[in-house]
Amino acid sequence: MTEFKTLRLPEGRTEAAPDGSEVRKLLALPGGGMARFDLAPGRTSKAVVHKTVDEIWLFVSGRGDMWRRQGEREEIVEVEAGVCVTIPCGTHFQFRSLGGDALVAIGVTMPPWPGDDEARPVTGRW
Repeated sequence: MTEFKTLRLPEGRTEAAPDGSEVRKLLALPGGGMARFDLAPGRTSKAVVHKTVDEIWLFVSGRGDMWRRQGEREEIVEVEAGVCVTIPCGTHFQFRSLGGDALVAIGVTMPPWPGDDEARPVTGRW
């Protein structure tokens, strides 16, 4: 049986994501992990693609755009608090923060994030 845990949100970043956003790692179980992603006002992330993980993000503050591409399918969606998006494995994606506040999302990674070589840079939209 997996032991249950409790964690308070770290006050500052615990690491930088391969896309350039600030990450506050939260908790994980064998099937998935959770983190908070912050992108400073006016910043644009680097475009990346994941090799083995799927993600679901819920934006909790700020506003911006999220670009995703799978083969011929491509879209840009406006994101703000309350918008939830999926990033299936193999999807090229990039996001940017618009306005005066950081764009913040809570993300679930399935399975848990395997390490630094998971995300590979790709040509982005911006």
